[in-house]
Amino acid sequence: MTEHPTSFDRPSTGADPTDPRGALLRTPVPPRASGSALPAQGGTGQSPPAAGEDSPGAFEHSQPGAEQAAEPDTHRPRPTSEGVPAQPDGGQPGGAPSDDTPSAGVTPADVAPGEVSAGGGQANLVRPDSGSPDSGAPAGAPDPGRRDAPPDPDRRTGQPTAPGRPTPMRRDGDRLRFVGAATRRIARGMDLDEIVMGLCRATVPTFADAILVYLREPLPVGDERPTGPLVLRLRRTDRIPAERDTEGGFTPAPQPEPSELETVGAELCEVRPGSALAEVLRGVRPVFTDTPAARAALPELLGEERDFALPDGRRAILAPLRGRRRVIGAALFLRGPERIAFEADDLLVAAQLATHSALGIDKAVLYGREAYIADELQRTMLPENLPRCTGVRLASRYLPAAETARVGGDWYDAIPLPGSRVALVVGDVMGHSMTSAAIMGQLRTTAQTLAGLDLPPQEVLHHLDEQAQRLGTDRMATCLYAVYDPVAHRITVANAGHPPPVLLHLGGHAEVLRVPAGAPIGVGGVDFEAVELDAPAGATLLLYTDGLVESRLRDVWTGIEQLRERLAATAQLTGPDHPPPLEALCDEVLDMLGPGDRDDDIALLAARFDGIAPSDVSYWFLDPEDAAPGKARRLARRALARWGMEDLTDAVELLVSEVVTNAVRYASKPVTLRLLRTDVLRCEVGDDVPQLPRLRQARATDEGGRGLYLVNRLARRWGATRLSTGKVVWFELNRG
Repeated sequence: MTEHPTSFDRPSTGADPTDPRGALLRTPVPPRASGSALPAQGGTGQSPPAAGEDSPGAFEHSQPGAEQAAEPDTHRPRPTSEGVPAQPDGGQPGGAPSDDTPSAGVTPADVAPGEVSAGGGQANLVRPDSGSPDSGAPAGAPDPGRRDAPPDPDRRTGQPTAPGRPTPMRRDGDRLRFVGAATRRIARGMDLDEIVMGLCRATVPTFADAILVYLREPLPVGDERPTGPLVLRLRRTDRIPAERDTEGGFTPAPQPEPSELETVGAELCEVRPGSALAEVLRGVRPVFTDTPAARAALPELLGEERDFALPDGRRAILAPLRGRRRVIGAALFLRGPERIAFEADDLLVAAQLATHSALGIDKAVLYGREAYIADELQRTMLPENLPRCTGVRLASRYLPAAETARVGGDWYDAIPLPGSRVALVVGDVMGHSMTSAAIMGQLRTTAQTLAGLDLPPQEVLHHLDEQAQRLGTDRMATCLYAVYDPVAHRITVANAGHPPPVLLHLGGHAEVLRVPAGAPIGVGGVDFEAVELDAPAGATLLLYTDGLVESRLRDVWTGIEQLRERLAATAQLTGPDHPPPLEALCDEVLDMLGPGDRDDDIALLAARFDGIAPSDVSYWFLDPEDAAPGKARRLARRALARWGMEDLTDAVELLVSEVVTNAVRYASKPVTLRLLRTDVLRCEVGDDVPQLPRLRQARATDEGGRGLYLVNRLARRWGATRLSTGKVVWFELNRG
């Protein structure tokens, strides 16, 4: 019976281990003095990579001369794995000597006591009392006092090893450790730039001297089918710096002048169908650039004038980057002439790096699209710009619960109402997910529609409650709805389970308004109550959601008290006669949040009540008769003369006459006329007819229909709003 070997060792590709020349493959190097700098790699001054998790130095070992001192033989040598191939020639094709050493990728437990790293990095077995640094003899030299000592056995085979013959080195384990550390670093990235940077930093200088990363322009997202030609853009490059840090034993690494790796790489290239580069990318597998296919593809990728800069031989690997469905780029790994060439197993390493990087880039692009959609959804559901309302100034802030989930159910709004009033709304839908954001958008739209009907605040909340019940049984939300009248200096507030607002007076006193709490929206079958409060000029009303005052570290009432104290302290900085600026006040309020206070979304709306002075308001009632337009012209002319605005008399008389004429024609009750002097001149005409006027182009034979056309041409702005008792038509003119 023939006995077959059961070992899984691969045949080595170098010199025969029994060849007597094998002892010459590694020349013993005398130990260096303690504290001296590491010798140059391969005689070029290239320093080995630093040890660490991200660049363990496990794959690429230190160059000749980076030997270690032998340790006392106090423990039994650890057996070598049976799967590690013997590499008496250093693992280089053709028996070329290797210049690798375990470096940081091999732990002290991997090297048995009594071993030192010889000139090429392979572990030669020496005895502590023979050839050790303490004895003064070179590593591997026989002990003059013990010439009869038997040679040390091979750790893998157990056979005696001739003096001076190198023992096998565990390179497969080093590659695995390098790939593990590199993929961990690549996997840390959350966006595209972080993943590409992780690939470059993990590769250079441990695996390659330089790397070029090309990505598709533009990158396809998910299942999108890209249109147009395949274009690759150079996204990032990385290389060994010209000078190294000399601390910790590293010496400056001299670079060729000019550096051959600095001139490689074009910014943009178009992959033509059927070209050599297209075939290499289609093959997906990494290839050496000395192959005919890759050599023909390089000019297309790098440019015809830069292809010559690549080193000869197997010193470059072209690895396509394939995502889930298609090739999204390519990576080019380069090694300089002073470094050993890539081996066949390095193609597997490049394939692992390219696969992990491509999948990470694919997911990062998809995540970026989802984050963009979420941001756009939240942005469109919140007011992009707050309106400019008469007698009030506004400022707002919105903070999501987390940067990775930028959508939520909190919202705020400011809605202009007839009569220069403004509705202030803040609400909070339970949760901070896409569903909460969708419900929030529906409730906000409903609130805007109800505000346009000029309903009382308690009626608005009642209809919001009905709408929330129609959306689902578990659609809960809190809301606070307030209406500010700058002429009467009053504010009407209704609450549905929301935290109460805080009013900061001009003198610096801050108070929490006593507003009935009410039940949250969505409960159903409850009644809401509205209260009317004073809103003095110069005061600031702060509406907010519970994310500002409530967290795991404090309850809601403790947070409200802290907010009140913070507002009062901020007002003291500007003095009793000057209220703090709104934008700065919002920033100060948000600064009260600690590191552990961000558990929910935060919506903040601040309103500064300027009001309208009674001297800037003129108000009249006109009977619905034919003489009403003439009377309206005379009243408007007197008011303008009193305000010193005679230059607007002609335009105001014409527009007031047209609007009052339309109101008197259909009204059955007295018509109201009001002039407001603020930064603009505003005129409001109200009647009891709910039909809104529409602008139309009058025909040549029509006797009427030209009044609103004149208003549209002469006024700065105009509009019509339906009320519960009729409608109001208004227009504005610039002062001066």
